[in-house]
Amino acid sequence: MPSPTIAPFGSWKSPITSDLIVAQSIGLGGVVFDNNDIYWLEGRPQEKGRSVLVKYSPDGQITEITPQPFNVRTRVHEYGGGSFLVNDGVVYFVNFQDQRLYQKLPNEDPKALTPENQLRYADFVLDVANNRLISVCEDHSHADQECENKIVAIDINTGAITPLIEGDDFYSSPRLSPDGKQLAWISWNHPNMPWDGTKLWLGNIESNGSLKDIQCIAGYIDESINEPKWSPGGQLYYVSDQSGWANLYCYQSNANNAPIFPLTAEFSYPHWVFGLSTYTFTSEQEILCTYTQDGRWYLGTLNIPDKQLSILELPYSNIASLRSQDKNVVFLGSSTIEPTSVVYLDLNLSQTKVLKTSSNIDVDSGYFSEPEFIEFPTEKGLTAYAWYYAPKNKDYSFSNGELPPLLVKSHGGPTAAATPSFSLKIQYWTSRGFGYLDVNYGGSTGFGKAYRQRLDKNWGVVDVNDCINGAKYLAAQGKVDGDRLAISGGSAGGYTTLAALTFDDTFKAGASYYGVSDLESLAKDTHKFESRYLDRLIGKYPEEKEIYEQRSPINYTDKLSCPVIFFQGLEDKVVPPNQAEMMLYTLKNKGIPVAYVPFEGEQHGFRQADNIKYALDGEFYFYSRIFNFTPAESLQPISILNYDS
Repeated sequence: MPSPTIAPFGSWKSPITSDLIVAQSIGLGGVVFDNNDIYWLEGRPQEKGRSVLVKYSPDGQITEITPQPFNVRTRVHEYGGGSFLVNDGVVYFVNFQDQRLYQKLPNEDPKALTPENQLRYADFVLDVANNRLISVCEDHSHADQECENKIVAIDINTGAITPLIEGDDFYSSPRLSPDGKQLAWISWNHPNMPWDGTKLWLGNIESNGSLKDIQCIAGYIDESINEPKWSPGGQLYYVSDQSGWANLYCYQSNANNAPIFPLTAEFSYPHWVFGLSTYTFTSEQEILCTYTQDGRWYLGTLNIPDKQLSILELPYSNIASLRSQDKNVVFLGSSTIEPTSVVYLDLNLSQTKVLKTSSNIDVDSGYFSEPEFIEFPTEKGLTAYAWYYAPKNKDYSFSNGELPPLLVKSHGGPTAAATPSFSLKIQYWTSRGFGYLDVNYGGSTGFGKAYRQRLDKNWGVVDVNDCINGAKYLAAQGKVDGDRLAISGGSAGGYTTLAALTFDDTFKAGASYYGVSDLESLAKDTHKFESRYLDRLIGKYPEEKEIYEQRSPINYTDKLSCPVIFFQGLEDKVVPPNQAEMMLYTLKNKGIPVAYVPFEGEQHGFRQADNIKYALDGEFYFYSRIFNFTPAESLQPISILNYDS
């Protein structure tokens, strides 16, 4: 074998190109069973981000169910999820362009079920006895006031809408009991988000379809409940963080409910979207469940009567969208070296089969960096967590004494989490000679309620300190070059990025993807779901306006003295484009190198192949100019204002 070529970090030639990533990668989500068939959604960058429903049949054939130009995606809460339902081959789905609900019978074209109006739908359950779908509905009919959320019934023959439950600010997870006689659901009110505090409700269904004897059976203003599910025998289960960890519970009337298997682990995700599933029933006595500890997800079977949890030895470090039909299981799984795939598991035979993978690539593993879970000291004597990926490329080595540049990733949410899932985008950086630090700063999910609540009133402080301290920790260990530290993030992570660049001088460059620069503007101009989110993260507005001003990078650009690149979707309703544009104008006038890349037709997060490619290559090109290295490939130049070199 030839000896590796000695070359500067950043200049390594990699087979993991942006063209490969967008050409060979799709998004996978929403896996469900329907009799012997399995359905899932494919987000296709090559089709301008269109989300397509496909069916996997027992003979191994994959069939596209929703034809062009349909795009299966709902805009409820703007983030969507829970956009379709399948029953006996009949499909109901929301089309993104018009937000109407469509019905598709086997071998027929989709037909609109609901009329053109300002209603949006998500999170469906079929009520066979009453010939209807029960759904979350978001009403945008009144442009001069906040949209209204409710749970409604939709007649599957006429499309007629009947309100069932309303009055609270938000609803999710309508779930019908196996006998069709009871409905469970979740609601919450401003200023809470669904991971702060929710209530679980139960009502009896009358013969005319209405609800009676409605009662709140669990939850409170500071207890988060999610994923209510009925066992095959009609017992109601749910996930609650009452103990300080998101554990599984079983509802018992007239009893103090307790976790059925207490564990210092999280059995759920933050519910940014509808339709998440982290546990399922394989029988009345057994739950198949996923949980996360130390940033890694596990899959296990929980024997309910014996309260025994048995871990399944599988190669997956991240598991989601868990569904079952008896002992047949399907989920989304990924490992540190394998991309996200739709995985079928036969519990009887203990055998798995990959049905579809998100990335069909043929790249030698010698180009892949595997993550290392690190704990590092941060402010107030606390510990924070991250996944570190060292530079890795089998064709290259480096000169003695040279240390790699580091890209620190601040995830979105901020109530989200960095997981060790294989990512071609991460490998894009590490295979070119960058170190990559994926930080689970205080406020991240997966490390218990107290860890998540570190960010309460401290957004822009705790997250920023943890990203800075993570970078300094690696530099102090001699793993990365302390003079070539960059930070990048999207949405809430974009705010952390801008705050770190503005209020501290640790990082020498950064990239903001649809990030927040003006907290006050965000408090005034965002969608309903997040319109009071900042009450908890920052403080009440306008009562605590001064804090908003103090933590907004836009107000302190005199402190910002390093280059920044901005990427922004022009149709973003979550973080409007003016957030990036205000920073751009200020930095331009100050003479700091700055670049701005707007994308027509993109919302909050980029879905179109050309834009994903341009943003990835553009960020790398930007750092090559700022850190003064020469990329191995020819990249399309980005216009950098105030940059002469």
